Amino acid sequence: MRKNTIVLITVLLLLAGCYGYFFTDWFQSPTIQILAQVRPSRNVRPTPGMPTTYPVSFAFDRKLRLTEIRVVNLDDEKTNKYPHAYWHLISDSNSMPTKAIVYGQPLRGLKPKVPRARPEPLEPDVKYRLYVSAGKNKGQIDFKTIEAAEPAK
Repeated sequence: MRKNTIVLITVLLLLAGCYGYFFTDWFQSPTIQILAQVRPSRNVRPTPGMPTTYPVSFAFDRKLRLTEIRVVNLDDEKTNKYPHAYWHLISDSNSMPTKAIVYGQPLRGLKPKVPRARPEPLEPDVKYRLYVSAGKNKGQIDFKTIEAAEPAK
């Protein structure tokens, strides 16, 4: 009887550990690793009165249910306690798990913090900082945009 009880408890602990590892974030780092990439593209739409930049994409180390995304100017953040957000999304319910995003693109389950706000165009050769939250997990990365080349005529 004792041997069966010990085996049963061991199996239950093993199953609980497997569940915790594979189906929860108990064993994951609370810091989100982010990779920023500026990719030249032919589909760059010019903004009147503003230099055009190439799109910026961000890849994460794992699939995340994002709860907040915010992009601020790095110089503005150094001088202001509450820097202006160029792009600020929050979760309105349950966001879709995602492993990558592109600046300014809409995401399912996220909405602008200020109703009807649109992402502002980024300026070339300016340093920005992306903040990402997924529940209690957080991450940030600094990036710089590049001015898009004029199309050949």
